[in-house]
Amino acid sequence: MKTKIIIGTRGSKLALWQANYTKNLLEKLGKEVEIKIISTVGDKTQEWNTSFDKIEGKGFFTKELEEALLNKEIDLAVHSHKDLPTSLPDGLIIAGVSKREDPRDILIIRKECVDENQKFNLKLQAKVGTSSSRRKSQLLAFRDDVELLDLRGNVPTRIEKLKEKQFDAILLAAAGIERLEIDLEDFYTEYLNPSEFVPAPSQGVLAWQTRENDDELISTIDKLNDFDVFVRINIERTILKLLEGGCLMPLGAFCETEEDDDRLRFKVHVSVAKNWNEQPLQYCFETTNTDGLAHNIVDRINAHQSKKIFITKNNNKNDYFFKALHKLGHAVTGNSLIDFKAIALKEIPKVDWIFFSSKHGVKYFLIQKPKLPENVKFACVGSSTSAELRKYGYRADFIGSSTDTKLIGKQFAAKVGAGKVLFPIAKDSMQSIQWQMTKKENVLNMFVYHTIENIVKIDDAYDVIVFTSPSNVTAFLKKNKIQANTKIVAMGDSTGKELERNKIKSYVKPQSFDDLGLVKAVLGAI
Repeated sequence: MKTKIIIGTRGSKLALWQANYTKNLLEKLGKEVEIKIISTVGDKTQEWNTSFDKIEGKGFFTKELEEALLNKEIDLAVHSHKDLPTSLPDGLIIAGVSKREDPRDILIIRKECVDENQKFNLKLQAKVGTSSSRRKSQLLAFRDDVELLDLRGNVPTRIEKLKEKQFDAILLAAAGIERLEIDLEDFYTEYLNPSEFVPAPSQGVLAWQTRENDDELISTIDKLNDFDVFVRINIERTILKLLEGGCLMPLGAFCETEEDDDRLRFKVHVSVAKNWNEQPLQYCFETTNTDGLAHNIVDRINAHQSKKIFITKNNNKNDYFFKALHKLGHAVTGNSLIDFKAIALKEIPKVDWIFFSSKHGVKYFLIQKPKLPENVKFACVGSSTSAELRKYGYRADFIGSSTDTKLIGKQFAAKVGAGKVLFPIAKDSMQSIQWQMTKKENVLNMFVYHTIENIVKIDDAYDVIVFTSPSNVTAFLKKNKIQANTKIVAMGDSTGKELERNKIKSYVKPQSFDDLGLVKAVLGAI
């Protein structure tokens, strides 16, 4: 019987936190534990002029620990799971994984470099420190104006470099910040949504590595293993392995789960590019069956080809939808089949909230510079609507995070309680959110614009057609037909229902009411 378990770890503050965290778990099981510090090539290169995107994912932070395991100098190696190569040395296994800490990336910004009108609240042409090819790829996709600079050193060293104004902002893993309890009060922090800015496979998870014949220790670690986390990160890391990229490839893969009629529904977000300075492919895959899921995802990625795409909104080269798909080689045509006309505002009643269900609602309400009630709060159906609101100098206190308008309505109703809500809407609005409010007498609708059909004949046969509203569906079908092999994307439930009323049953809906959601839906459909 093993009398003492020797844990091998790197000597950084974060690595020692991970080792001590594991030590405490084992001691609670009655085990005697010792920690042994082992220096790795990755630690040494912190002082070299070497970018981490040239060393991560190739065992630079793990090789010496694995050799110590094989030589029986230690019994257990504790790794940040995302540092591990997908292929392990013969004789070693991952005996278990920890619960997942915050998987998100965090953008830490010097306060004088904040601009709330820009994506991620980061000023134009900011100097951002990161040496991760994955983070470079995604940040440039959303903000191609920023200047990227290599960032080396352990977490406290990187924070210190930001304090010294070597950078305007830096990108790090949130888990490391939280584990070290680093005080970021001097900075503005932007936690990046993992469905939008996709983390590295297994980010936020610890891996416990042992010799494959150490049955006693394997049995002990099994008591600590988080099986649900293990299943999810196995999907993420299998994608990494099948793409044969290591961390040199700009790859983000993040799997989350939610209950779906007593079954688990898996959502896998993926962002992958060939090089850090190229537009990444961005996907969201959903399923209740994980058999072959990672292989199917990689097959879809490898089969990507340029297509002809039509969307019922006017072409704007600055919109992410057009920029991203053009960079990926797709031929995209945009043409709204409806126009809008403002309706003069009446006096704004005293309300607690103003809820915007579209960007047009924001525009045609605020462009008239209404006198707003004191202390009024704002709510938006999604992130693109909230971005439109920011253009007018306001920030949303509630932002819907689903394309299920009923769900958004219920969540908003729970937040509002007995408060009165004004809805600036189109004259022909379906009022999906309003129907979910518990106190109908507190719902006040105000017509701020109406739609006018702009019917045109679409001559080309497109591989994908994206409908952005029910009115666009109606206008399109008055002069056009949808070919049998054309894939359809419907922006939300109401647009889908309008398609169904016209006997079009096969369509997909985006995961979010924004350009990124539409990009993912298009790429997932082709």
